[in-house]
Amino acid sequence: MAVLILGSIALDTVKTPVEEHADLLGGSASYAALGASFFSPVKLVGIVGDDFPASEFEFWKSRGIEAEGVQRVKGKTFRWSGEYAWDMNTRETRSVALNVFEHFRPALPQSYRETDFVLLANIAPALQAHVLDQMKRPRFVVADTMDLWIETTRADLDALLQRVDLLILNDSEARELTKETSLIKAGRKIRKSGPKYVAIKKGEHGALLFGEDEFFSCGAYPLEDIHDPTGAGDTFAGGLAGYLASRKTDPTFADLRRATIYGSVLASFNVEAFSLERLRTLTMDEIAERYQMFKAMSAFEEISV
Repeated sequence: MAVLILGSIALDTVKTPVEEHADLLGGSASYAALGASFFSPVKLVGIVGDDFPASEFEFWKSRGIEAEGVQRVKGKTFRWSGEYAWDMNTRETRSVALNVFEHFRPALPQSYRETDFVLLANIAPALQAHVLDQMKRPRFVVADTMDLWIETTRADLDALLQRVDLLILNDSEARELTKETSLIKAGRKIRKSGPKYVAIKKGEHGALLFGEDEFFSCGAYPLEDIHDPTGAGDTFAGGLAGYLASRKTDPTFADLRRATIYGSVLASFNVEAFSLERLRTLTMDEIAERYQMFKAMSAFEEISV
């Protein structure tokens, strides 16, 4: 089954302590769509300006990413610039230019509206809800969020939580959303506020997954060299959602466990190069090999269904 992915599409400038690159493909939807495309066809929703490279549309097509829902309008594409500290965990935003993204109002093509699986990647909750309003009874809805929306659009976010099946956020965002220092308490509290499942990303320390009476924790794949952490969380969300859509059934907790592992595997590849360059050359054989290593390393046992 296909997965519909909504989010930002950007051109990034990223600086690390050893390198700097400009005009890189970025944005939450870009990373999520490519991550999901390893498992399922993708229906992409976003907006770009007339400066956006036409070659990216061709690349999306080659990866089974349908771009009918991407609006191409006159003006400049959303641009972001950031700089990472030596630990690669601390990031400073140097500039943000919303450009055509500032007035983005997603309009879904008719062919998108009956998609069963939906990933609302990191974007304003009001826009996430606007897309859901155009959908016809999606089977499973995943949403990502960030501290900005928790701080500035909390009412919209709280309303959205009543409409999603799985919420993805990182550890600091979970604490900010719930005012709980314990991530276990935070995950359970968020789940009770609406979502059936909650996934809390912990960066280099892995992820936590919460169900009604079920819990799963996995570590992160150990890497010696990290070139660019940008988009790792979005790639995690895309890989997770793409795997769930590939199952073609209502997800079980066992499916979500595997999806969490696959999302972590995809994120581990993503940080090995700037932008999406590593994902462009990644193969399913490499994913399968690292998945098996990940399982063995984390003592993850496959569950028969």
